[in-house]
Amino acid sequence: MSLTGPEDEPPEPRGTLRPTSARALTVCAVVGLVLGWGVHPLLSRLGGRPPLVSWAQALALVLVAVIMAFLAWHTWQTVQVRGERLEVHQAVNRLVLARACAIGGALVAAGYAGYAISWLGDESQFADRWILRSVVAALGATAVMLASLALERACRTDGGRPQA
Repeated sequence: MSLTGPEDEPPEPRGTLRPTSARALTVCAVVGLVLGWGVHPLLSRLGGRPPLVSWAQALALVLVAVIMAFLAWHTWQTVQVRGERLEVHQAVNRLVLARACAIGGALVAAGYAGYAISWLGDESQFADRWILRSVVAALGATAVMLASLALERACRTDGGRPQA
């Protein structure tokens, strides 16, 4: 049995959490662009068919962007406007979701953009379809990234430091 008081206990560690860096987003975008651009020529050379881009893929990204934007707006209203605090687990979950979707959105947006670029100048009857659908998907993924960065910002309290 220990007779130490609360003053003898070490202070609770306080870490810092920085916003998602532009460097991380740029690296993901470059990797996505190269991978997206390389898929079409690589599969064509190997005798396979390039992946099809459906409207469902593009619209799913737009739907995720709308959901992330709503969550960012709701979090902003709760934390910044009304001054309420989120439960710790809610703040951490939202920050993790925001960071993952920002990084994933950058990667996917650049991947679709690279895929669209790979179809430029192609004489295939499907080239125009894949370019249009890939551009819409890239815009949807860019919206996911931007809404996620807004959610990450909405979670910040105490003079700009993250809440969790």
